[in-house]
Amino acid sequence: MAIQPIRLFGDPVLRSPATPVVDFDKELRRLVEDLTDTMRDAPGSGLAAPQIGVGLRVFTWYVDGELGHLVNPTLDLSEEIQDGPEGCLSIPDLTFDCKRALSVVAKGFNMHGEPVTIEGSELLARAVQHETDHLDGVLFIDRLDRETRKLAMKAIRESEWFGEAPPPVKISPHATNGLGL
Repeated sequence: MAIQPIRLFGDPVLRSPATPVVDFDKELRRLVEDLTDTMRDAPGSGLAAPQIGVGLRVFTWYVDGELGHLVNPTLDLSEEIQDGPEGCLSIPDLTFDCKRALSVVAKGFNMHGEPVTIEGSELLARAVQHETDHLDGVLFIDRLDRETRKLAMKAIRESEWFGEAPPPVKISPHATNGLGL
């Protein structure tokens, strides 16, 4: 099991767009395993690579007993909207109502480079959109209306974890082209 520290709000990696995956290799499979183990341990409904300090376009999810991952996702969103509670492992213990598309069709690849299409609605759609946002450097609080976002920021500033030093960056002994795997 390879549980990694989850980066918290304020860590710059959470605001940086992730780089597309080009090598579907052993390192990527290890990253997916680390994401899965960390997400399940937290526990959470999803976890994106930037949340463990890796700037690659990969995320995992665990919704309604279904475990999965997606590499280099692109999303097609429904026009119908859902509004409901949303939280984030990088903003622990806080939830706020957030508007998202009710359903999603996500296309990308699995860890072996094979094309994958995921179709989901409600919680799965919310998780896929939330994690894809992480890959773009967007946090769910960015999607809140102005008044709710002010409340969220106040709650974050008052939280026990706010301002903690981020965990150190681990350097891979392998060539990662500067991606910090």
